[in-house]
Amino acid sequence: MAWYSQTWTWFDGSWHEGNPGIVGPRSHVLWQASSVFDGGRYFDGVAPDIDLHAARVNRSATALGLNPTVTPDFIVEKMFEGAKKFAPGTALYVKPMYWGEADGPSTIMPDPESTQFALCLFEAAMPQPTNGFSVTKGAFRRPSYETAPTDAKAGCLYPNNARVLKVAKAAGFDNALVLDMQGNVAETATSNIFLAKDGVVKTPVPNGTFLNGITRQRVIKLLRESGVPVEECSLRYEDFEQADEIFMSGNYSKCMPVTRIDNRTLQPGPLFRRARELYMDYAHSKPKAA
Repeated sequence: MAWYSQTWTWFDGSWHEGNPGIVGPRSHVLWQASSVFDGGRYFDGVAPDIDLHAARVNRSATALGLNPTVTPDFIVEKMFEGAKKFAPGTALYVKPMYWGEADGPSTIMPDPESTQFALCLFEAAMPQPTNGFSVTKGAFRRPSYETAPTDAKAGCLYPNNARVLKVAKAAGFDNALVLDMQGNVAETATSNIFLAKDGVVKTPVPNGTFLNGITRQRVIKLLRESGVPVEECSLRYEDFEQADEIFMSGNYSKCMPVTRIDNRTLQPGPLFRRARELYMDYAHSKPKAA
């Protein structure tokens, strides 16, 4: 039985069903981790901010020394084309990817002229904020720009996130708040993070240790436009321990509540609900696929 859901991937000029073998043991990406990707969502016939995700994957490729081979408009066009291969109403994860195929100078660097592209769409139900998530303090920290390519959504960054999740789950939590090297909260292992205290929403200020998420930026903009004060600032773990509400934003799940931090139980609050409602209203206001 396949470990993956229904999947279609555009690669080398055509669509392929399933999990096609498109890299080999000599592919640079397989042993030197020269890959970047982005994540979009398609649900209810809409794909909110998919153009921004398509543009970001090209920026990520450039940051990792790869040459983007397609335009953001091409990625968006192919995404809507591929979505038609699934049953109506299927929620999809949208994953454009670039990677280095050939070795470049000193072998460690990829040959930018060998850059490969694929667009992978797979079935992924939209999580619902029924039970929320539990979090604790992360066992490992986020790297800085000086130590890792934190300006790209690069595959090489994610094993560290996996380490954080492994320890958190072993301790009985769903996720963890990951600190940067200065001891400030950066994000969770999978998403950006917000707190609410005394009617004000706060979120870590982008400082080069985590991606300033597209969904994060959208949530901030929507909340501010609705009159909710949002502050981007340095936050310590203790700020989250004392928060009235905690919630996450990310492409995969959009807005989700945190309902437990360590031994303290929280309830999904009004500012979380406002953020989720605003985002979903925005998402459904976008033009639907033809």
